Amino acid sequence: MTSLNPTKTVGKQLREVLDLHFKKLGSNEKREKADKMLQLVGIPPERQNEYPFQFSGGMRQRIGIAMALIAEPELLIADEPTTALDVTIQAQILSLMRKLQDEFSTSMILITHDLGIVVDTCAKVAVIYSGQIIETGTVEDVYAKKFNHPYTEGLFKCIPDLKTNAPRLTPIKGNMPDPENLPVGCKFYDRCNYRTEKCAQKEPDLYTNVTHGIKCYKFADGWGK
Repeated sequence: MTSLNPTKTVGKQLREVLDLHFKKLGSNEKREKADKMLQLVGIPPERQNEYPFQFSGGMRQRIGIAMALIAEPELLIADEPTTALDVTIQAQILSLMRKLQDEFSTSMILITHDLGIVVDTCAKVAVIYSGQIIETGTVEDVYAKKFNHPYTEGLFKCIPDLKTNAPRLTPIKGNMPDPENLPVGCKFYDRCNYRTEKCAQKEPDLYTNVTHGIKCYKFADGWGK
């Protein structure tokens, strides 16, 4: 919402990206490329000469995505790209990002706290706790809910279930550890329902099962339970 420069037109800001990455292009070519990119994100090219305040939040989000993709990156890092958008606009932005991924053959790293967005958008998942990857796998691996790190398990329990009439959600007990004073063993130890003495003494490895990896002693002897 506030990443665009309020003193410059959106067309000018798009062309600044081209000035940096496509210096050999002429001014007309840059304008044509900006026109095409705006069309791809659903904004009429004739609005290039307007300023950010003349656009809605969802449209500004689209312009931000256009600025990110106009340089034709091999990798797009999308950090909470749908924050503060209503559900309808959020769905449109995610659909647009998938479409542009196909259009430009761009890989994407999506950073989000919204588990629903992950299952609709991603192929692989990495769950992070205290700055460490504690579970990784395909969407199918993680969302099957058959084998999960206790933290991932807790995240799933925090999601409202429309099929049950539970009076309250089940939160993860306790608090995050101090990042400047992390425990020696498992970083999730104080909040874990499955903890043992070993968990407090030594940090577990990432135990893998083909495409699925979990950093928890529960899986040290195999994945049978």
